[in-house]
Amino acid sequence: MGKVAIYLSFILSFSAIAGSSVWQVSKGEHTVYLAGTVHILPAEQFPLPDAFKKAYQASDAIVLETPLPDASDIAFQQKLLNAVSYQQGQKLTHYLTEETQQKLNDYFANFQLSLTQFQQFKPGYVATVMTMLAAKKAKLAGTGVDAYFEGQAKSDGKPMEFLESQAFQLALIANMGIGHEEVFIKATLSQMHEFAEMFSKLIPAWRFGDTELLNSLVVEPIKQEDPVNYHAVLTSRNKQWLPLIEQMFLDKDTEMVLVGVGHLVGEDSVLELLKNKGYQIKKLR
Repeated sequence: MGKVAIYLSFILSFSAIAGSSVWQVSKGEHTVYLAGTVHILPAEQFPLPDAFKKAYQASDAIVLETPLPDASDIAFQQKLLNAVSYQQGQKLTHYLTEETQQKLNDYFANFQLSLTQFQQFKPGYVATVMTMLAAKKAKLAGTGVDAYFEGQAKSDGKPMEFLESQAFQLALIANMGIGHEEVFIKATLSQMHEFAEMFSKLIPAWRFGDTELLNSLVVEPIKQEDPVNYHAVLTSRNKQWLPLIEQMFLDKDTEMVLVGVGHLVGEDSVLELLKNKGYQIKKLR
């Protein structure tokens, strides 16, 4: 899903320990499973919680946010570079204060890199690179839950569907932070400051389905620090996905929908939208 965030201490309640980040959504006799994913998951976090296996086995098809790009797909990589690169001499540094430029350069210096190497890229791509660098440094990089189930579905011959196209995702990254570059980059720098600590809290909260803690770690910081990005990355997409998910209740198949866990917690989440429309929601154990 999305941007990494910080905040809150790691306190798991007993009720959270008994849960998961998978929900069964029902309407009459029809069921759709909604599973919250982490896009970066260390190898030691496998196997996944049992609720994921239960939902997968009970489903006829899986639904991912978007088709996951193949690292060997050169055409896609070129499209990505074209989408996230400034044109006509523009640079990210044109939109940042000297103070923020220095802090951003200092961040890259931790990885023997410099801002100069990235100033031709738009802020959404720079934030993505920053997150991946932090994950690698903290030895937290690994196959995400989405990629795991994509591989599982291919192996089992289970159909896959998607909520968004690759073109939409490219546009999302390309437009992220545009028009409010200073706020966006400052928020990202803030979130990178304690990446490892935040991630160590996020993973247990995700495994046990502690929605309050997940909301505090993932959603609220973005909402408070960068409302524009909060709307673009979370609330807008949640609303766009709602009719697509509702349509799944009209066919005979059972789908397992896998989206970043940030889309399933908080007052503007997909689950809240479905609940407000009268769907029955139960967390899997």
